[in-house]
Amino acid sequence: MRAQASVAVVRSASLGSLQVEQLTCSIGAELRNVNLGAAIADDELFHEIRSLLLKHKVLFFRNQNITRAEHVGFARRFGELEDHPVAGSDPEHPGLVRIYKSPDAPNDRYENAWHADATWREKPPFGCVLRCVECPPVGGDTMWANMVLAYEKLPEHIKTQIADLRARHSIEATFGAAMPIEKRLALKAQFPDAEHPVVRTHPDTGEKILFVNPFATHFTNFHTAENVRYGQDYAPGAAQLLQYLISQAQIPEYQVRWRWTPNSIAFWDNRSTQHYAVMDYPPCHRKMERAGIKGHATF
Repeated sequence: MRAQASVAVVRSASLGSLQVEQLTCSIGAELRNVNLGAAIADDELFHEIRSLLLKHKVLFFRNQNITRAEHVGFARRFGELEDHPVAGSDPEHPGLVRIYKSPDAPNDRYENAWHADATWREKPPFGCVLRCVECPPVGGDTMWANMVLAYEKLPEHIKTQIADLRARHSIEATFGAAMPIEKRLALKAQFPDAEHPVVRTHPDTGEKILFVNPFATHFTNFHTAENVRYGQDYAPGAAQLLQYLISQAQIPEYQVRWRWTPNSIAFWDNRSTQHYAVMDYPPCHRKMERAGIKGHATF
């Protein structure tokens, strides 16, 4: 018989009866009896949500019938918003990126890869607030992985090997790959490859995070006498190590899976998680709107 999940109830004059249900042992909690529009002007509610985000790494909310202005307003409480150079934004709400999938464009559905958002930026996002506008009746879930736990569970000799490694993250090799060469090179000129530590320290919690994903193309400081005796140690040795690290997000014990309904919201810490949009639904509309919150340099 499955054990009943525990539900914590947080009560105060400001918070009312906010319920917090942990969804897995590793990551994720659903918050109930809360309206995110209220957190725009409610300092106590804002600080409670921020504290829970740091603890659970991704928070989920249902029945959030809020306006786009409220969506943007809630996200802005955590920091300045950023547009995406490839995905389209709402013209009336800069920073609100529209991720619309349509049955009329069946080839425009690529999204199923574990990643943290925009690590090709010198300052990757702090986090993202994603709202479901329309979704398939079945399918189209999103999954998140705890990359703090992914680091903690690595073998000790791997932790030692990667302690000081750094990696390049590229928009050119991902979003730019399908573009004509002129546009691809222009995109790279606008967003040169960023370099980040392979093991990042969380600026708020001090936790160590495994910070590589498919945006990472290569290590920048692997080719040293300590790591490379002969050329064969570097190729394919460095690439195999990078792919091994990237694959850690795929371990189910580090994950939570969320089934979308209209007006449901996910709010995740982009520094300590990766996510995966499951592309298992038949041709139909899947409309999501995401507010990305600007972050800080990783070193």
